[in-house]
Amino acid sequence: MTAETHTYDVVVVGAGGAGLRAAIEAHEQGARVAIVCKSLLGKAHTVMAEGGMAAAMANVWPEDNWQVHFRDTMRGGKMLNQWRMAQIHAQEAPDRVWELEEWGAVFDRTPDGKILQRDFGGHRYARLAHVGDRTGLELIRTLQNRVVAKKLDVFMECTVQRLLTAPDPETGGERIAGVFAYWRETGTFVRFDAPAVVLATGGIGKSWQITSNSWEYTGDGQALALKAGAALMDMEFVQFHPTGMVWPPSVRGILVTEGVRGDGGVLRNSEGRRFMFDYIPEVFAADTADTEEEADRWYTDKKTARRPPELLPRDEVARAINSEVKAGRGSPHGGVYLDIASRRDPETIRRRLPSMYHQFKELADVDITSEPMEVGPTCHYVMGGIKVDPESQQTTLPGLFAAGECAAGLHGSNRLGGNSLSDLVVFGRRAGLSAAEYAQAIPADARPAADEGQVAEVTAAALAPFERFGTEGAENPYQLQFDLQAVMQSLVGIIRTEHELTQAIKEIAGLRERAERVAVEGHRQYNPGWHLALDLRSMLLVAECVAAAALARKESRGGHTRDDYPGPDPEFAKINHVLRLRDGQLELTAQALPALPPELATLFETPSAPPAPVSAPGAAGAAAQATVPPRQADDNPPPQAPPVTGTSNGRNG
Repeated sequence: MTAETHTYDVVVVGAGGAGLRAAIEAHEQGARVAIVCKSLLGKAHTVMAEGGMAAAMANVWPEDNWQVHFRDTMRGGKMLNQWRMAQIHAQEAPDRVWELEEWGAVFDRTPDGKILQRDFGGHRYARLAHVGDRTGLELIRTLQNRVVAKKLDVFMECTVQRLLTAPDPETGGERIAGVFAYWRETGTFVRFDAPAVVLATGGIGKSWQITSNSWEYTGDGQALALKAGAALMDMEFVQFHPTGMVWPPSVRGILVTEGVRGDGGVLRNSEGRRFMFDYIPEVFAADTADTEEEADRWYTDKKTARRPPELLPRDEVARAINSEVKAGRGSPHGGVYLDIASRRDPETIRRRLPSMYHQFKELADVDITSEPMEVGPTCHYVMGGIKVDPESQQTTLPGLFAAGECAAGLHGSNRLGGNSLSDLVVFGRRAGLSAAEYAQAIPADARPAADEGQVAEVTAAALAPFERFGTEGAENPYQLQFDLQAVMQSLVGIIRTEHELTQAIKEIAGLRERAERVAVEGHRQYNPGWHLALDLRSMLLVAECVAAAALARKESRGGHTRDDYPGPDPEFAKINHVLRLRDGQLELTAQALPALPPELATLFETPSAPPAPVSAPGAAGAAAQATVPPRQADDNPPPQAPPVTGTSNGRNG
């Protein structure tokens, strides 16, 4: 039995943007809600999202609308996205931004008081609403203040170890009954009984050596869902952000926001050449500047919607940087140079990129207003995750919902920068709404209840590392994590081969055997070694999912690059890989990709021109009726992107 038990309608696991928005919405629907978070409230990894949140608000480019955003998202994901999720996201993102503004978010402004929007890779128009380069921090601040004002129950520094389930009389299978967790401070256990759970636990990046991810990102939500009976999807698609810090070693991998390139920064190799002109893919050539002079005019005048090559989708830029380094044209510490000092005056850089200025000044002794930054690819984001229904965010396990980075479907094989923050609030809201409706539809006398056997099992497993201490063959959790990160970095990194992936799966299997002997000393209070020993079980399971799915996808697409299959395969364009656990073993199946409706397919018939307006299925409100004005000629340009001039509180028109 646990010493502490709580009862709620909805339990939200995770306090990032998706988790907080889900909790707020569930509360608004009248549900009793608990937020359970691994770290402290306000410390979620969302705060590290710097550049902005993508929404087709048309504040800078009148031509922009949801259809253009939808098409950009699908093209960026190499058409492997769940089209309905991409559509919902593009339609609802503007409302979520305006909602944040109403709740107190203070965005950067145009001279006429509208929310300013900046350029980002893969987006045809400037559409990222931002707060300097601290947008994620402002998002969390705004949502956190609302959670506090609503007096929602928050259980901080509390780590979930298992999803509790009970028989489902309707399906004959299992359904959610709550979660079992432990307090990180004391090591004591706590149980939350609830018919609905929303997972919003973020990503998996701590399984790689070089990563922008914080310590919490150990794949907890993905592993919890998989072990409870839900399915994962698209786990082969891991995004390596093109620009992470590469020097000094203590900060290697820390994110350098794409906003540096969006505000004029360019990439150069050791020869001083802007090498990205050599790597423009055919599919983007019509939208991308193909000479340095043309790119300079784009940055200066904004007279067309064509992008400089530095603003290609992240997978393209990361592979280009990797190629330059492998060819011997990299920087002294294994990266390339990101130069904004020669493109913008110091005052503009410090105003537009305050976090980047201080980050490099304090951590690397580099003044980005006068010298270039050394940057290189860093493990940043996983496009795959828990398989969800696009409308409700419910998983394949009744009562379990997921949103944010831990959920799959929106981004396909590659995420566009800026889509992550709008993803959090769009689908966080939908998950909270659906979870509340699900929980409230269950009569009080029919609420699911987990049997005590599950509690006893997870308790014994959590305490086992203490019992192994001092035994022969005991394994150190820190060494195990180091070895796992080495395997994933070298064998399941940015470039993959069949031989290396096969070797990785073998290595991971050996690490999982070693994990059964992991031991920690001391007691349960303030014991980081114990915390890591428990996290390793999630990290190893999710790492195996990534390697297995990558081995099965014999092509290169988006964030997944196979050196032995360098091009895309039309057959793989039709399927998503779905993973389940069967009797403790991973089972991978190919699932047909939902067909794009004809009225949306027309948006891709002339990729170099703005899409024509459509009335899409499932569209609601004014967003569904948005139209695309004709493109203006270069001699009659749309308004130039204005500078930041302050933060008035005027609402967008």
